[in-house]
Amino acid sequence: MHRLFSLLLLATGFVLLGRAPLTGLDEDRSLALLVDTLGVVDNPSTQSSLMQGMLSGLAGRRDVPAPDAWGKVAAKLAKSRSEDVRELSFQLSQIFGDESATQRALKIVQDRSAPLKARRRALHALLTQKNDQISSLLERLLDEPDLRIDAIRGYAAIENPRAGEILLGRYAKWPSELQKASVETLATRKSYAQALLNAIESKSVPRSHIPSHVARSLGFLMGDRFSKVFGDVRKLATDRTALMAKYKSLLTAEALDGADVVNGRAVYNKTCASCHVLYGTGGKIGPDLTGSNRGNLDYILLNSIDPSYDVPAGYKMVIVETLDGRVLNGVIAEENAQRIVLKTVEQPMAIILKSDIERRQVSPKSMMPEGQFDKMKPRQVIDLVRYLQTIEQVEAPK
Repeated sequence: MHRLFSLLLLATGFVLLGRAPLTGLDEDRSLALLVDTLGVVDNPSTQSSLMQGMLSGLAGRRDVPAPDAWGKVAAKLAKSRSEDVRELSFQLSQIFGDESATQRALKIVQDRSAPLKARRRALHALLTQKNDQISSLLERLLDEPDLRIDAIRGYAAIENPRAGEILLGRYAKWPSELQKASVETLATRKSYAQALLNAIESKSVPRSHIPSHVARSLGFLMGDRFSKVFGDVRKLATDRTALMAKYKSLLTAEALDGADVVNGRAVYNKTCASCHVLYGTGGKIGPDLTGSNRGNLDYILLNSIDPSYDVPAGYKMVIVETLDGRVLNGVIAEENAQRIVLKTVEQPMAIILKSDIERRQVSPKSMMPEGQFDKMKPRQVIDLVRYLQTIEQVEAPK
């Protein structure tokens, strides 16, 4: 019992393997010990705990050499009465480069009768493993509403020479959510960015559809070519004091007293919630706003008008370009000896292996774009600011 408890602690601690400069031998020995244990324990709960620890420690990895005993142990786990055990062992086999597991994952993705959760999990595993076959299947998945967003994002993970043609060919017929995902995906690679730039130039993609974080990625990829078509990515055009005065004249006590806080919450959900937590819900890219100095109008205005004025180190934008030409920007959520984890607008946890990084730079800019208020109607600004000043959650918009 004591030995088993120690091994469970090892599995839990396996997620920390990359935090210190451990050698490959350290990892090999830990994996071998865990696999040997899986071969002798029969309790499904224990097996699941061990494998969950292994998967957490190996997240984002591919083609990890399988421990010698894995083939025999995987065959045993595949016969488990526990669906959870079977699924976890299957996921590990994919990370260990098992071709039969890869082929099974490809079949699951294409099987419309398979559970959506299983298909989505298999798709993301294949994308993580940089499987070339899955790239050719993405166009077909665009015809399935439940997997459409996943397929659009998939083109960012693996370069496909037809991605621009495919996504832009469908762009006009798609709702705003899919258009946004397409624009974000097309800003991840130089070949895609050129197609998007052509579409902006021809006005088949309106300039207004390009958010600031995407414009920054496009500027990073395309340089002057992007600026000539798009113009300079917006900088603070007017003196900060003048802008503060402009919005203070709008946000009078009388105007705020007459604000619609329910509508303010709706505006917040559309413009802020993807990056900020407020009252326990929202994205975790930027600071949690719940305990911030929201009652102070100057505080709200300064951080909205000029979010890059004073950016804490932990919230500075990091731009990463991978060896295969993908560009991501976000803030660092976690870093260890083997990988970094970025919090991005597109996904809360983007895992990038350090061995895959071509270059990386820290921008003095905040992830939060400038000019948020400029895109809103005066009534929306008033309602949003009043909602930000509330001290407890208000009714959800209908």
